[in-house]
Amino acid sequence: MAFEGQGRSLTGTPPRRSVSAAAMLVALASAFALSQAFRTVGAMMATPLSGQFGLTPQQLGTWAGTFHFMFGIMQLAMGVSIDLFGVRRTVLTAFPLAVAGAALCAAAPSFGALLLGQALIGVGCAPAFLACTVFIARHFDASRFTAMSGLVLSLAGLGILFTGTPLALLIEAASWRAGYAVLAAFAVLSWLVIFWRVREPARAAERAEPEALPAERQSLRKAVRELLPLFAMPHTLGLLCFACVSYAAFITLRGLWLGPVLQERHGLSLVASGNVALVMTITGMISPALFGRMDPGAARRARWMMACAATGALMFGAMALTHSRAVDIGLPIVYGLLSGYGVLQYAYARSAYPAAMTGRAMALLNMAMFLGVSLMQWTTGVAASWAVANGIETYRAVFLTIAGMLAAGTLAFRLMPRSSDAGSLPTVNSR
Repeated sequence: MAFEGQGRSLTGTPPRRSVSAAAMLVALASAFALSQAFRTVGAMMATPLSGQFGLTPQQLGTWAGTFHFMFGIMQLAMGVSIDLFGVRRTVLTAFPLAVAGAALCAAAPSFGALLLGQALIGVGCAPAFLACTVFIARHFDASRFTAMSGLVLSLAGLGILFTGTPLALLIEAASWRAGYAVLAAFAVLSWLVIFWRVREPARAAERAEPEALPAERQSLRKAVRELLPLFAMPHTLGLLCFACVSYAAFITLRGLWLGPVLQERHGLSLVASGNVALVMTITGMISPALFGRMDPGAARRARWMMACAATGALMFGAMALTHSRAVDIGLPIVYGLLSGYGVLQYAYARSAYPAAMTGRAMALLNMAMFLGVSLMQWTTGVAASWAVANGIETYRAVFLTIAGMLAAGTLAFRLMPRSSDAGSLPTVNSR
């Protein structure tokens, strides 16, 4: 397929302006960066929110998990939308909900309004990363998929970067509400950039005559039915178990508990905690690109995934069982550098399913990942509340819960059937 930067426009007509695939991907990645920022505000906002609304640890877990729950349950719908209507139209339609949700959170008079705002943000951001992965799969060589996915994850780390020291300084200078207001403004800018820069080939339904519209409705029904074969494939369940915990461990630490543990366990200030979060974010930004370039290939990819996840579980166990400031500052930074192994599961999924099912397979993977985040954040909130009620150190319970869930998901992936390579896949007729 020729892009404008190659001498033809996306519709095959002479271009008025050169727009490369890479430039479009960067524009789409800006929405994913905002999604990353929204999902990690908790590390800096948890303490001021608890002070204003009197939240318990369980309510904090519910607040953080609401974004990921809504994000996760929308993934299959977004995958179908992307397959049928394209990346550009799907993102431009959904993302204004994130703007509305951020504005509602900024003005929220109660905890209920805050939860509603989080839910809207989750729906609005739902296609952000899926759009990037599908765009890469469609418009870049297969050999570059892992590297380009790692690059997108690294670029999106700029959003997490904002929720470290910059957000801490903003909260101290103004309030947590100002953080949501600034993110809403950035989301508007991202929508405008995507509207301006991203173009795609016209879908078949868009080129059809009006009388052909019933075929589009039939295609939508067929697309929904084609979600079911994913669950029939023997390697799907193990991958979903792994996906539920791998990304969840990183986001639950960075996006919720890192700030509170440093402030309450070790007495660090909000800005000092933000500095630690900033360094962890930087290592987390570097990591996906490194793992993308070090991808060992289909034969060893699963072993790398399991080894990295097991190492992460041991790290959380160490943070649970020690009460050391050096450990609680150093290991999150090291874990940020390790966390990029998650990019390998996208390459694993891409080779594990037929090309015709790429959008829906990635959507299912994303759904598992973000529902897993929601589950882990809610579960750690319950564990923290239970610890408080029973006189146990709060963050010991939190970190042991994360370590246990990470180990359980990795063990399930180890014991269940796994895909060996794309060559063994069945052919799926999507027509």
